Amino acid sequence: MHTKEERQLHHLEKIVAFAALAAVLALGVGFAQAKSPVKDNEQLLLRSSVALVQDAASGQTLYAKNQDAPVPIASITKLMTALVILERKLDPRRRVVISDEDYDAVKGTNSRLPAGSVFTRDQLMLLALMSSENRAAAALGRTFPGGTPGFVAAMNEKARALGMSESRFVDASGLSPGNVSSARDLARLLEAAHRYPVIRDYSTRKSAKLNVSGREQGFRNTNGLVRSVNWDIGLSKTGYTSEAGRCLVMRVRMQSRELIVVLLDSWGKHSRIGDANRIRKWLETHAARGPAGRPG
Repeated sequence: MHTKEERQLHHLEKIVAFAALAAVLALGVGFAQAKSPVKDNEQLLLRSSVALVQDAASGQTLYAKNQDAPVPIASITKLMTALVILERKLDPRRRVVISDEDYDAVKGTNSRLPAGSVFTRDQLMLLALMSSENRAAAALGRTFPGGTPGFVAAMNEKARALGMSESRFVDASGLSPGNVSSARDLARLLEAAHRYPVIRDYSTRKSAKLNVSGREQGFRNTNGLVRSVNWDIGLSKTGYTSEAGRCLVMRVRMQSRELIVVLLDSWGKHSRIGDANRIRKWLETHAARGPAGRPG
């Protein structure tokens, strides 16, 4: 038989133990919440088959959808094209003549750069990044040391160096469906490309005028968001083929954070822009509700 004092002491010990266990569980829940993506992912409905929103500073994933799936990336490829050219430190002032070899034999797409027109390597990079000109990208690859085969090898070598394990490149323009990557890999590519001021500048430039075969022509950015005062975009690239769907990657400032946004295989002509706006609204709503889902 236990005395009254012993029973009271045993009861008190149980209370202390329960309180300690509750504190440990609460700490664990708080830690899990701090490490988890933004809540209410199910409320963000995107039309892109593959999507990733990542904090550029910490690498924290805020939203992910099929982020490890390798899929065709179309002209997002041109970011790797620019990166390889810049890292080889080729002369940006070298004049390059557009050749019949630069024509699109895969999709038969049109171009405003006729054979015989002459541009500097720097101008071709501007046209490839801003206006997604396929002949510009093809000419950059063709005039690389070792020609197009050497350039493609350099692209894949750079992908391996960046840890892009789900990526493969077969041309400089992205027209071939053989150019594939995952959203997670492309986040790595965006970070590497963002280190170069020229890629940041050219990929977000609203428009430019260049002399094409003796006539001045205007070119515009394929991402209309760069012309919006409501967006603060530090790097941008669009892409489209029938296999890849509509694609958009950006490094953008939202809610006082630098974010990486990857949208691949979006259906509908304007759906990638719609998805970008949905992500922005989602983040604004979350910020307004505060870290625990309450108004803050």
